[in-house]
Amino acid sequence: MAFMLVFFVQSQAFAGHILVTGGAGYIGSHTCCELLKAGRRIVVVDNLVNSCEDSVERVKEITGCASGALEFRNLDLLNLEGLDDLFKEYSFDACIHFAGLKAVGESVSQPLTYYHNNIVGTLNLLEVMNKYKCKNMVFSSSATVYGDPEKLPITEDQRLQATNPYGRTKLFIEEMLRDQHTADKDWSILILRYFNPIGAHESGRIGEDPLGIPNNLMPFLAQVCVGRREVLSVFGSDYPTPDGTGVRDYIHVVDLAEGHVAAVDRMMEARAEGGKSLGCVPVNLGTGRGVSVLELVKAMRETSGKEIPIKMTDRRPGDVAALYTDPAFANRFLKWQATRGVKDMCDDTWRWQSRNPFGYRKAPEPDTTCISPRSPRA
Repeated sequence: MAFMLVFFVQSQAFAGHILVTGGAGYIGSHTCCELLKAGRRIVVVDNLVNSCEDSVERVKEITGCASGALEFRNLDLLNLEGLDDLFKEYSFDACIHFAGLKAVGESVSQPLTYYHNNIVGTLNLLEVMNKYKCKNMVFSSSATVYGDPEKLPITEDQRLQATNPYGRTKLFIEEMLRDQHTADKDWSILILRYFNPIGAHESGRIGEDPLGIPNNLMPFLAQVCVGRREVLSVFGSDYPTPDGTGVRDYIHVVDLAEGHVAAVDRMMEARAEGGKSLGCVPVNLGTGRGVSVLELVKAMRETSGKEIPIKMTDRRPGDVAALYTDPAFANRFLKWQATRGVKDMCDDTWRWQSRNPFGYRKAPEPDTTCISPRSPRA
């Protein structure tokens, strides 16, 4: 009888679909895998500007999902009419919102593009969700909202002070979400601030596939391993860290994906218990352990068997010595914990990159210029 009651509660909580914006991207595609594994029905919306529809097809292949369990729409969030039509077609229980431009350096040179795309797109989404009374959102935020942190490890109550346009779009969207919840307490919003996702699905079928020159450390490092890039530049060797290089909280992308599923589950369980809203709650997702650039290079050397030439260069303006979180609140509130270590992250990255040297493409990109990544920014 108890089992039947639990099943009834779960089926009531998940009567409709989960909308995943940006679901063809790196974190989005891995989250789709975990949602399908958990038995959810999902609709992926992506404009494919920085992603590839092949990732969605591979998610279907990996999960062996039933027909209709994953639907895809090539749709831009700036298309308000298209969003409205989508909500007429489907009944959504919740939305996981990944969609947005995300390169720190590009945001500095093209701030208006970032503000328009990320903020207006989110505003359109919120308006349509509100219209169709879908008031459950998990928002993909970032540790960039903390800027140069006041103390380590970083907790959710620290001062917010984004230092670049990309980070400010995340911070401004967080403020929009807080304002919406203040105006309508029925909204349930979980703001997931995560640190440095790396790794890939253990199958080697999906992983990080940046278009052009990678903006983050691990994909650039992986491309050096397969010969697509000649050398890895390490920015700063005199930080007050154990080996002088920048330290970041790297989290396996599948752990991160499981954190999003846990967030949706937590939200919907509260609804099933009496329609309660969780409020508007920020949650840091990370391992709580800092890893330096040279530690990550060493681990990838061991995994790949490649030499990986590096070049030590000067610090970049705006970079900080170390960033890592205190995951205690996420562990307690979401009943979630990162379980995969650096070796898992490197093993899975190498499996993906070695089997897919050009990502989802079968040929090299026209641009083969060796330019170094902007990581290890969070």
